[in-house]
Amino acid sequence: MIRLVLLSLILLLFPSCAEKGLQPGEGYVEVTGGEVWYRIVGSGTNTPLLLLQGGPGVPSYYMKPLARLADERPVILYDQLGAGRSDSPSDTSLWRLERFVEELQQVRDALGLREVYILGHSWGAMLVVEYMLTNPQGVRGLIIASSCLSISRFKKDTDSLITTLPDSTQEIIRKHESAGTTNSPEHQSAVSQYYARYMLRHRRQHPDLDSTSAQFNYIIYKKMWGEPSSLLSVTGSLKNYERVDALPNIDIPVLYTTGRFDTCTPATVEYFHSLTPNSRMEVIENSGHMTYQDEPERSVDVVREFLREVDANR
Repeated sequence: MIRLVLLSLILLLFPSCAEKGLQPGEGYVEVTGGEVWYRIVGSGTNTPLLLLQGGPGVPSYYMKPLARLADERPVILYDQLGAGRSDSPSDTSLWRLERFVEELQQVRDALGLREVYILGHSWGAMLVVEYMLTNPQGVRGLIIASSCLSISRFKKDTDSLITTLPDSTQEIIRKHESAGTTNSPEHQSAVSQYYARYMLRHRRQHPDLDSTSAQFNYIIYKKMWGEPSSLLSVTGSLKNYERVDALPNIDIPVLYTTGRFDTCTPATVEYFHSLTPNSRMEVIENSGHMTYQDEPERSVDVVREFLREVDANR
């Protein structure tokens, strides 16, 4: 609360700072349950871009390629509560979709993001669509990346993608998924083949990926999505998540993106796109689910083109 009061006083006493727009820097914002870390890259008065990473429970390190957009506008990364550099409270009642929606608004309020673009990747895409149901003001456009907006469709897609693996691999995966022995080395080895094909196709040593993995909060992931070692079973609180009914009501510009080999398949994302009135879609051709790591330049370029187009039509 003290941080919010100080920020408000600064804007009141020094209006010229507000006129210059956001300035680079990092800090903490108080939200329900603790404090979350944020970083602003770039500056200026062009409408900022706020990034929501996947997970839930994953820090924002892997989203760093999108900071390249800071040559045209401020880009804001933040680690959602429980992940990365943010507080990690032990109260598991905090790991609810509604609280993460509340957190998003609290971050906007604290940073003075009266007008904003929002990019949500994977779980972040679910979060931003849920946020739009609250009818927030000042959201100029959305980038909905590698989106899982229907768990039922996600399960069907996963089943279909698994059939592209060798028969022996399929058998191992299904055996351990059925028996609940997904922590076994045999299962993990089989699942790694799926990940290499549909999650991150261009594996390489990178400190951002190492930090993402090291500061991944598995407790949040397990509570909301399911057992981290499992592939097929969505058993957490998001297991019945279905939001396709909300898409026709989103009337601001929307860019859908997905990898050609994404776990959130192009066919399913095309379906979401077809339901969203003012939307377009781009497929990142040589990527899996982690498009910003598989093809960072192309992934950033399609976002840049979309933002410029919306800015020009303002």
